[in-house]
Amino acid sequence: MCTENQKPVFRDLTAEDPDPEVTEIESFCVNCHANGLTRLLLTRIPYYKNVVLMSFSCEECGYENNEIQPGGAYAETGVRWKLRVVDHRDLNRQVVKSDYTSVKIPELDFEVPAQSQKGDVTTVEGIITRAETALTQDQEARRLDHPEAAAQIDDFVESLQELRRLDKPWTLELEDISGNCFVENPEVPRKDPNCERTDFIRSEEENHILGIFAPDEVSDEAAKPTVPDVLLSPADPAQCTYESLAADEILQFRTNCPECNAPADTNMKITNIPHFKEVVIMATNCDACGHRTNEVKSGGGVEDKGVRFEVRVAGRHDFSRDILKAETCSMEIPELEVSVGGRALGGRFTTAEGLLRATAHQLATAPAATGDAPSRAAPGLHRFIDKLYEVLDGKRSVTIVLDDPAGNSYVQSLSDDPNTLDDGIKISRYDRSFEQNEELGLNDMKTEGYQGS
Repeated sequence: MCTENQKPVFRDLTAEDPDPEVTEIESFCVNCHANGLTRLLLTRIPYYKNVVLMSFSCEECGYENNEIQPGGAYAETGVRWKLRVVDHRDLNRQVVKSDYTSVKIPELDFEVPAQSQKGDVTTVEGIITRAETALTQDQEARRLDHPEAAAQIDDFVESLQELRRLDKPWTLELEDISGNCFVENPEVPRKDPNCERTDFIRSEEENHILGIFAPDEVSDEAAKPTVPDVLLSPADPAQCTYESLAADEILQFRTNCPECNAPADTNMKITNIPHFKEVVIMATNCDACGHRTNEVKSGGGVEDKGVRFEVRVAGRHDFSRDILKAETCSMEIPELEVSVGGRALGGRFTTAEGLLRATAHQLATAPAATGDAPSRAAPGLHRFIDKLYEVLDGKRSVTIVLDDPAGNSYVQSLSDDPNTLDDGIKISRYDRSFEQNEELGLNDMKTEGYQGS
């Protein structure tokens, strides 16, 4: 396959690419019922995600409509955000909402249902302002025809204005079944003191709303070609399965680049970590945009107990310690007041040095540090990155705390005796809480008395 002229599907709009690929489609005009023209442009918002820009225009009646849609896949889980708004910094937080984001303010018993508004990038104050604008749009006519209803709306708008004036603290709750919702943390990389994020497993009904169906929910003919690509080998695509892969075999298959969506190659290999378990290592290289990614997934299921590692990094001799960080494992560095969730760095098999460098790189390329719009978190991010490089230069010692409720993470002991730990590592195992089991999807699993079809 020739890739010399291969270009990313979603490309940056730059001066070097003055002729972007715009797709034009003849479309039905909902205003005058004539035929108009829809233009589609697949592009990238820097440091955010791939998007599809849609513009419709009708020459008959002059009707125009513009829309933006995410160009990536839905997240594996839904997300809930609970923000306590206590000062003007919270009002100025940036918020990314998708079409599937619902907005609630419990103090006012106020709710904006999902799919009632188009997705946009706004602020907490912008959400309140948009609600005020929508409620007061037809107030003049309403005061003449329905004065009682207009008076009630005026009272409610006054309550919304009290929220903007911060007469008292209030709560903003966002829920998005697609997972494409975000609330800015002005304290990054520190843990947000006023905001809580919770991931949840979608229900079957919520999957159907997003157009996600299980194989047994579609027809046999439609289900036949849905064999996962990761189970297909170029040598024998019909027979290759996870169990049949040899430990020294590297499986290569075609996929799409997570950055630009162009065709790319992914390599997959099963390896055994001594004194731990088998893991699957996957690496993707994209020739179109140069993006590289690696990921590690456990070869087994969820362990009976969660595990917590405390790893002391006091010098260069600690940098070579092997670390397997699963995607369910969160990381904390108390000395630097930093805490990141498991999905921030993903699953990876690396060293202590590699984990710190990956953290520094991801924060250095975060929107708050390098995005187009200025952020209040940028100075704090730069100071933290400088401190992180002091650790990498051996000028500062820190403790890396890894907490994996699934128990699928591993940290190498540098002791000569494989049955004992060295002084720089502490391991503790614990029983998971109900909330941790809920996030892992274990509370809904039935493992006893189950009869398959």
